[in-house]
Amino acid sequence: MRTIDPAKHAARRQHIVNAACDLFATQGFERTTTAQICKAAGMSSGNVFHYFPNKRAIFIALLQDDKGEKTERLAAAAAGADPWAALLDVVRFLAAPAAEPLAPPLVMEAMLQAHRDPELAELLSQDNTDEHTVITELLTKAAAAGQIDPDLDPGHAASWVMALIASMYTSAATEPSFDPAGQLPTLLLILERFLRGGSQERRTGGAPPREANASAAAR
Repeated sequence: MRTIDPAKHAARRQHIVNAACDLFATQGFERTTTAQICKAAGMSSGNVFHYFPNKRAIFIALLQDDKGEKTERLAAAAAGADPWAALLDVVRFLAAPAAEPLAPPLVMEAMLQAHRDPELAELLSQDNTDEHTVITELLTKAAAAGQIDPDLDPGHAASWVMALIASMYTSAATEPSFDPAGQLPTLLLILERFLRGGSQERRTGGAPPREANASAAAR
């Protein structure tokens, strides 16, 4: 039996995934054929099927392409000494791919296919759970450290953080003029105002600037 070189095997799988990426992003999963993937990869169908059993397996591998890096980044954030700084790092990391041309349409296609594929839906759900768990943990620690409003429910707040990140992808996929990289500072500012507004008021012992100005005008 021929010995398989793990590095070469992984490289060939990655080559196929990369070749399929543009097709899935521009045509969608249903309209992309295995023949097109083989042509884009410069491989015969028999060769491609040596590495993946079917088109669906290629699509799932593409969606899981960054799982190892994501797991490491989330673990590092959870272990960070400064929960607020770690939270912002996580937000930047999760939102950054929205600026890549192919990522937003792939995310939209994954959401569409998840409604038809229970196994894919479970994979995406697990990814969301992993992200939500770490963000909730960071918000809990940040509240305990006086870095954010302690009245916010960490789990609910984490859901809103993730919803704002997701909106970067949906907006990029549906609005040609939307610039994810240019909008990232605004996203971070929204989170700053949302999460830290109450804690800032408690630290200063006064009302937020708008309320303070209104009180002054009344006097």
